[in-house]
Amino acid sequence: MIAAVRIRGTVRVKADIKRTLELLKLKRPNHCVILEESPSIVGMLKKAKDYVTWGEISEETLKRLLEKDGIAEEGIKGHIFRLRPPRKGYRSVRLPWPKGDLGYRGKAINELLKRMI
Repeated sequence: MIAAVRIRGTVRVKADIKRTLELLKLKRPNHCVILEESPSIVGMLKKAKDYVTWGEISEETLKRLLEKDGIAEEGIKGHIFRLRPPRKGYRSVRLPWPKGDLGYRGKAINELLKRMI
C-alpha cells in the first residue's frame, strides 16, 4: 500500500493537476490518504509530483494512523487522515526527494508520517 501526503497548497495549480489531486482526495496540505498500488494510481502520483510526496507505508505506521483517527482497517479505503505539519518542519517544499520533500521517497515516508502524527 502507498501513503500519499499533500505538501503544497492550491495557489497557481494547473487545472489538470488540481483535478488529479481531487481524484486522489488530497484537497489540502498535510492531508494523507492510503492507496492501493496500481499503475493508474502511480501515474496520477507522478503527475502531481510537484505537490505531493508518497511511498510504501509500513504496518507499524499504518497502525499508528488508524489509532490516531480511531477507525478500523476495513474503513481505510477513502479515508483522509488530517495530519499536522511535521515536527522540525519540511526540508523544502519546492525540491524533490532527497534534497527536499516532494515526489517518491520509498520507505522514508514512514519517518515523515511519524513526525506528522
